[in-house]
Amino acid sequence: MAAAARAGRMAGLCPVLLALLSPGVAGLAGMLHPRDTPSRERKELGGLWSFRADLSPGRDAGFAQRWYRQPLRQTGPVIDMPVPSSFNDITQDPSLENYIGWVWYEKEVLLPARWLQDLPSTRVVLRFGSAHYYSIVWVNGVQVVEHEGGHLPFEAEISSILQSSPGSLCRITVALNNTLTPHTLPPGSIQYMTDKTRYPKNYFVQNIRFDFFNYAGIHRPVVLYTTPSVYIDDITVTTASSEHVAMVQYQVSVVGSTDYSLSLSLRDQEGKVVATGNGPEGELKVLNPNLWWPYLMHENPGYLYSLEVKMEAQVDGASLEDVYTLPVGIRTVHVAGTQFLINGRPFYFHGVNKHEDADIRGKGLDWPLIVKDFNLLRWLGANSFRTSHYPYAEEIMDLCDAYGIVVIDECPGVGIKLPESFGNKSLQHHLAVMEELVRRDKNRPSVVMWSVANEPASELPPAAFYFKTVIAHTKALDPSRPVTFVTDANYALDRGAPYVDVICVNSYFSWYHDPGHLEVIPLQLTAQFENWYKTHQKPIIQSEYGADAVPGLHSDPPLMFTEEYQKAVLREYHSVFDKKRKEYVIGELIWNFADFMTNQGTTRVLGNKKGIFTRQRQPKAAAFVLRERYWKIANESSCLPPVITSHSLFL
Repeated sequence: MAAAARAGRMAGLCPVLLALLSPGVAGLAGMLHPRDTPSRERKELGGLWSFRADLSPGRDAGFAQRWYRQPLRQTGPVIDMPVPSSFNDITQDPSLENYIGWVWYEKEVLLPARWLQDLPSTRVVLRFGSAHYYSIVWVNGVQVVEHEGGHLPFEAEISSILQSSPGSLCRITVALNNTLTPHTLPPGSIQYMTDKTRYPKNYFVQNIRFDFFNYAGIHRPVVLYTTPSVYIDDITVTTASSEHVAMVQYQVSVVGSTDYSLSLSLRDQEGKVVATGNGPEGELKVLNPNLWWPYLMHENPGYLYSLEVKMEAQVDGASLEDVYTLPVGIRTVHVAGTQFLINGRPFYFHGVNKHEDADIRGKGLDWPLIVKDFNLLRWLGANSFRTSHYPYAEEIMDLCDAYGIVVIDECPGVGIKLPESFGNKSLQHHLAVMEELVRRDKNRPSVVMWSVANEPASELPPAAFYFKTVIAHTKALDPSRPVTFVTDANYALDRGAPYVDVICVNSYFSWYHDPGHLEVIPLQLTAQFENWYKTHQKPIIQSEYGADAVPGLHSDPPLMFTEEYQKAVLREYHSVFDKKRKEYVIGELIWNFADFMTNQGTTRVLGNKKGIFTRQRQPKAAAFVLRERYWKIANESSCLPPVITSHSLFL
């Protein structure tokens, strides 16, 4: 009944849709990524799920009729829906493209007999990589978890439900609502069109203040996995190093018993044990360590050790063992004066902003696309990206760790523009999201800085307390990394900037400002940097810049929306970057890596065209400009021999 009550508050075509989404009830236990180990098994649930959008006037028929109590096909018409994917672009139904409200997913799964035979000494856990935006999950008709937020994992142990259910069939039902309110991340609002001479009855739209399409669905893998009843719940690793010695500090939490022992082994990439330890916390000493270096900063970037954690426990006279292996990169991060240091050496961000976005699949995880993107990043000579404007899939982050791609890890705090989005309700949710993000990515060597927002209305009076609180909370969760947010506010009015470690600023001179006037860029960009640095005395990253270019559209002299104009904008910016990176500018991130979908509008022709690659990952002329620049910067700053070229070190 609790789910039904919440459904009523979130229904789609009545005023109660505007009720505030309440926080999910999923607790903040450990959230180790599921891995196959000698004590753990996974069963991936990707593929076709049954799907039904609730088209009732209030979007609440599914709860009123308790669709979760029976197979979804018995409630009415269902269609096949691929998971992971966004549901918006899968069908030919235009109403689903822009659907707002509750949709329902279902998957019936046969469990391995050994899982059921081993109950209760085995836990079975259901885990979602992400689902956008608000999720309620049932197993065999019993609610197991709720979660608010579209870009972070959540899970529930379902062992007791399986024990009480006859047979090995497991029916998983998910109700998913993509409604955004002023207190969600990202925020949004529902606007009802009441003029009956212009709009149908009960007509409404979802307003958003961010420039990408609000795709919805089960976007990342769904898995069932097992652990013993006494299990390793969480691992936290931090590292420090000197010239010939590294220290790996660890903390391990175990759930299910207080009578257990822990042993740890750190192995290099050849499988050799280089350090061992015992107990729930301690320090491993590594002699002559292989440090984790960014791509193009070392001949062996992305070096990862394997930390094997083994737990042994006695339960009712029986021995239980749990094993979990965590990749570990040994590296340090510091902001010192006007420099960003990785392993004590100055690091210059030359990279991109991205989106999880592609044809048909929307924001759904897609391995061929992921691998293609990383090959393009390395072809480009990019050493970094920002997860604009939400946390990316763990599978993407794994490759960043392995390839040495540096990440500014951003939460979904985009579009925070209205005063009501700075109140206590929004703040509490923002703090909870940062807890989930840090919990998920705290052990990743590729993550060198947290970003708590993108282009908020940080000049508003409440922004000072809001960002002071969010940033302090993030630093308390993880003291080892700097924290920032990305601003487009005036340098003299930004109330959050005093609390960040690095200034990240977005600007689009000669595009949104003085459109078509390339000649203003040097003066305006130079003034931007000098004003920000004079005011705050902190290193600066140009976190966004660029121009739209319709592929194949040409003009000489350059005119807006042509490939020539996009190239010209980049070159004007680069000339200023080259002067200021000798002082306090520590990075440049192009907007954007690839074209991406947005809401329809008179300034958007099938989405945002600021990509240096098309949405299909074909290069525009600007990609070659950026490639030449990035490889030149890499060769100037690398400790590698000058034989490095843009034809090596990438696939």
